[in-house]
Amino acid sequence: MNQSIYQQYKPYFSKILSLSYPIVIGQLGIVLMGVADVVMVGKLEPINLAAVSLANSVYFLLAIVGIGTLTAISPLVAKAKAEGHDNECAFLFRDGLKASVILAFVLMAGIWVLTTNLDWFKQTPEVTALTKNYLHLLNIGTLPMLFFLALKQFSDGLSITKPAAIVTILAVALNVFINWLLIYGNWGFPAMGLLGTGVATTVSRFAMAFAMLWYVLKNVRYKHEIKIKDAKINDKGLQQIFAIGLPSGFQYFFEVGAFAFAAIMIGWIGPTELAAHQVAINIASVTYMIATGLSAAGSIAVGDALGRRNRKDIQQSGYAAMILAAVFMGFCALLFSLFTQQIVSFYIQDQAVAKMAQTLIIIAAFFQLSDGIQCVGLGILRGIGDTKVPTVIAIVAYWVIGIPIGYYLGFYSYFGLNGVWIALSIGLTFSALFLSFRFKRRSRLIPLSAINHAG
Repeated sequence: MNQSIYQQYKPYFSKILSLSYPIVIGQLGIVLMGVADVVMVGKLEPINLAAVSLANSVYFLLAIVGIGTLTAISPLVAKAKAEGHDNECAFLFRDGLKASVILAFVLMAGIWVLTTNLDWFKQTPEVTALTKNYLHLLNIGTLPMLFFLALKQFSDGLSITKPAAIVTILAVALNVFINWLLIYGNWGFPAMGLLGTGVATTVSRFAMAFAMLWYVLKNVRYKHEIKIKDAKINDKGLQQIFAIGLPSGFQYFFEVGAFAFAAIMIGWIGPTELAAHQVAINIASVTYMIATGLSAAGSIAVGDALGRRNRKDIQQSGYAAMILAAVFMGFCALLFSLFTQQIVSFYIQDQAVAKMAQTLIIIAAFFQLSDGIQCVGLGILRGIGDTKVPTVIAIVAYWVIGIPIGYYLGFYSYFGLNGVWIALSIGLTFSALFLSFRFKRRSRLIPLSAINHAG
């Protein structure tokens, strides 16, 4: 990057980084909870890792719709705050919590149906049996997880990003401690193995929800933005959240669904391959979650610029978030390439699983750049309220391109397990290119004068 470009984007880099670093810490906390689960379960038989992989694939296949839908809250709050409409922020606070509860009950019902019909996924009987009870435990934690995320998105939208990060890090510590007690049976507790992980995750999610709610209600920084001054019933915020958020939720669904279906396909190959996939996808998810922090910050910055009707700031904020993601993910690709064996050995000692996972990490190194750019692309488009066309891009990238190619390479070529991952990287690259072009076009053409208070 030459000096003139750096100087041009410097204030935007500063804003994105100041917004994103607490979000990134919080996102890392969430993924570190998963890392801790995989590392601690990895000390058991490899079949437990295969069960974790199947459970996470099935669970997040639906849960991600709720997670993605709630991401609409932060840019809506940022826009309302920039316009000086505290009462609208208060409606968004109330309606965001309502949306989280509605989504939770719908998604819990769907996850319960999938859990009781795991035979649909044609996995080995041993993996299916281990997965079922673990999934039931995870499902209990869906409501507090989405409730916490609604609070987090509201706080992030006000640019108060540190509290959620602190709560998440404390929850990681709690999760690790309960894992230690219940997986291995320390301090006289029963050794529950994989089920102990499910209990730990669910308890931690409840703790996160209660802690975040208490903080928002008690801290004076939120006083003006959570109190509705006009008591008139108004569900506009709920409508906005679902109008912008549901397409975002389905964007995530099509992406995560593709990775979930990839895991199911890999399970058809064998449980060892599925365990290797779980190790590799867990490692790749660490860098992806950091990219989602940059995406969230970009979404907030773009939403704020939209509220101020400033086209230059909309464009420069979006491009700054993309550049930061590209630089970070490029660095991660280098690390993956240079320290593959060391990274995998942190997770698993089983040589058969480790060897397969190392190859997958090399493939992951190649798609880091695409993964980061497409992730940020979704966020900055969400910031300007553009979610329908990006949903179509996601469908084409993952389900028209990625999955069919993955099935062919996985089962009709010598690539096998590696072929599924190669195909996913092709889908990510397609998504990154077209989302970038979409933002360039929409940010240039969006009619700022036509944007009304309702957004």
